Amino acid sequence: MYTEKVMDHFRNPRNVGEIEKADGVGEVGNAKCGDIMKIYLKINDNHIIEDVKFQTFGCGSAIASSSMATELIMGKSVNDAVELTNKAVIEALGGLPPVKVHCSVLAEQAIKAALYDYAQKKNIQIKGLEDFNPNADEDFHDHVHGEE
Repeated sequence: MYTEKVMDHFRNPRNVGEIEKADGVGEVGNAKCGDIMKIYLKINDNHIIEDVKFQTFGCGSAIASSSMATELIMGKSVNDAVELTNKAVIEALGGLPPVKVHCSVLAEQAIKAALYDYAQKKNIQIKGLEDFNPNADEDFHDHVHGEE
């Protein structure tokens, strides 16, 4: 059911924790479904992600997705990081059960939320975030779980 890579990132998650005075923080999720992700970014003057940490309350797939997503954006520019998709997270994990795909989408959204926060604080534009809605996770949760 779960790949070895998913189990590894669940049992040994990378980049767990919090960054004090983070340059960008994004939190997505919904207490109703139980998956809540918070991503912290440390970004240097060249807009490169120097450090990334996460705190996730949720199932094993949510933790594994958060862990893998942080690995995938570490050392990348904000412009590259904003292009991370949930499909890339799933591929890097070697797959997720269909019922758990929403966990990878939450990871993508948490990173975008943290990048959006960074852009707001620095008063800059990040290509790909023009239409980002930091409150969309509520709508997303209701859509995925069939609650309208």
